[in-house]
Amino acid sequence: MRANPNSYDIDVIAWANEQARLLRAGRFDALDIEHIADEIEDVGKSEKRELASRMAVLLAHMLKWQYQPGGRGNSWQRTIKEQRNRVGLCIDQTPSLKAELRHSFWWSDVWSDAVAKASEETGLGEFPESCPWTFDQIMNPKFWPVLPD
Repeated sequence: MRANPNSYDIDVIAWANEQARLLRAGRFDALDIEHIADEIEDVGKSEKRELASRMAVLLAHMLKWQYQPGGRGNSWQRTIKEQRNRVGLCIDQTPSLKAELRHSFWWSDVWSDAVAKASEETGLGEFPESCPWTFDQIMNPKFWPVLPD
């Protein structure tokens, strides 16, 4: 008897529990292979989204730090430190995410999100077209961006 693939669309939690039970019982013939494959791929996508989201928040706060020096405070500093730690953890826990950092389109998307966040939160609209910092600078706890003279 095969698992009812419609259960995936009706209640994904019940479906996942059913699939786990079937796997543990060795009932491979009854598994909903297509949906299992989709869910496994989604795990990777979720990890990539988390890295991109954390990096965008980090970059947005670095932009705010640089372009609104009068607003610098403990809250921004904590957010920058926290996101640096979280980005580092994402990469440490899922080393294959390092590959994302080599793609210019990934940086472009993340930078676009960061600029949108910073613009919304500051009311400013003039930010660099691309990220002015290297990954090493972004992650360096001693690096705090300042406006060029």
